[in-house]
Amino acid sequence: MDGHFSCYDSVTSLTGFLFPFTGVTPAIKLGITSLVVLAIAAVARYFLHLTWRKTYVIAACTGLYLNVFVLVVQSFEKVPSLKALAPTQKEPPFAIVQIAVLLFFVVLTTFSVKRFRTAE
Repeated sequence: MDGHFSCYDSVTSLTGFLFPFTGVTPAIKLGITSLVVLAIAAVARYFLHLTWRKTYVIAACTGLYLNVFVLVVQSFEKVPSLKALAPTQKEPPFAIVQIAVLLFFVVLTTFSVKRFRTAE
């Protein structure tokens, strides 16, 4: 993951705040959480020069997971065939997909932490 990832992931989270604000919603809370996590990743990468490698990798993977979490939610809201499977997003298909995504990111993050090396 490089500087482009950090930039694009941050912009993705920031664009969610461009919509009309009608109160604090779960989406706003998730967006703020994502920005905090990405700020931690940016500090570890740019200001600490990757001396906190594990912190950077975990924060970057968590930021990406949060965006994929939103992608799954949006997909189940907007794609007709998925909406038919889980109209209220409380049905098993939605939960199965979210758990599968979470497990994938736990494995991805674990391998990334173990294998991450900086160019020396």
